[in-house]
Amino acid sequence: MKIEINGIPTEVRADTLAGVLDELGHGGAKVATAVNESFVPASARGATAIAPGDRIEIVTPRQGG
Repeated sequence: MKIEINGIPTEVRADTLAGVLDELGHGGAKVATAVNESFVPASARGATAIAPGDRIEIVTPRQGG
């Protein structure tokens, strides 16, 4: 299905946020996620369904100062 990830149109097979993260290689990473501008905690990713056209944001933490 076609979704948007960090502003980039992307084709994925997964139908949950957790599945999308696994498919993209972020499954074990510490990231923050949002679907259609709504924050999704890590504990809810497996139950968060993804539909065609959804907009997903994946943000990785940065260190520095």
